[in-house]
Amino acid sequence: MDQLIDTLTGALGPFGPLIAVGLLGLFLVLIAISMIMAEKRDPLERLKRDTRLPSNAREVKEKLRTAQHNEKLERYANFLEPQDEDELAGMKLKLMQAGYRGKDSVRYFHFAQFAGGIGLLVLGVAYFVMFVQGEQTTMQQTILYILGPGALGYMFPKYWVTKRMQTRQEALTNGFPDALDMMLVCVEAGQSMEQSIIRVGKEVRPSCADLADELDIVANEMKAGKDKSTVLNDMSERCGSQDISSFVTVMNQSQAFGTPMSDALRVYSAEMRDKRVMRAEEAANKLPTKMTLATMMLTVPPLLIILVGPSVHGITQLGNM
Repeated sequence: MDQLIDTLTGALGPFGPLIAVGLLGLFLVLIAISMIMAEKRDPLERLKRDTRLPSNAREVKEKLRTAQHNEKLERYANFLEPQDEDELAGMKLKLMQAGYRGKDSVRYFHFAQFAGGIGLLVLGVAYFVMFVQGEQTTMQQTILYILGPGALGYMFPKYWVTKRMQTRQEALTNGFPDALDMMLVCVEAGQSMEQSIIRVGKEVRPSCADLADELDIVANEMKAGKDKSTVLNDMSERCGSQDISSFVTVMNQSQAFGTPMSDALRVYSAEMRDKRVMRAEEAANKLPTKMTLATMMLTVPPLLIILVGPSVHGITQLGNM
């Protein structure tokens, strides 16, 4: 044992045994996870499924299952998905609002976190061993260079999804007033709600592709026979924008009370235009405040140097005389 410790110390430095134990533990954890995730099908369940379904129904069901989920990720579903239903629903909603509507989006997200954390952890260990490790290396530096990249790789997917969600909500909010004006024109021209949504989705795609995708989903769900209020509520949930949520509320109330939809759209589109102007004015009013600090830091020091510099130089010359 002493010879092994001396060998590791000579090869990897004073923290050689610690690094070797950490890598061994990581290897054992990966093996344990792979063994746990290797699910075995119950023979009784397979027998029940074979006796209940005819051959063609089994083939159809298998095709539908493979079309909805990734076979490689299906084995690790218990590991790549939260077991709490509320947490799973919240993660699905967040990814949906970020624009990731796939069936395996939650699994891909957790796989990205796991792969990023493990990959950067290994790279951090390799970089520490080859370039940083030495006799003067402290434990704090060791933890920083090894665990820091791993934590960064684990947190980056979450930061990416949050940033993507904010960017998408901002794009939907900015593009919605123009879409609402076009929808009002279509409705007043005699088109139905479904036809106007299809037309507006085609028109706004060059300027706001995210909003066009949402309108296409709404149009397809309405064509499939889904209830209009349910479709609009689902759209509001997917978008996560307050303006779109208010629009859905107005449309549902107009349908419930039997008021003309064109009147509701006219009033709400005017409100959206005023709200967009107010947001632009608010951003313009914030600009001088944001520029004050930069202006002081970049303007005042050179001005002081120009004004006070000659006097300071003259005083130093008099002192030398």
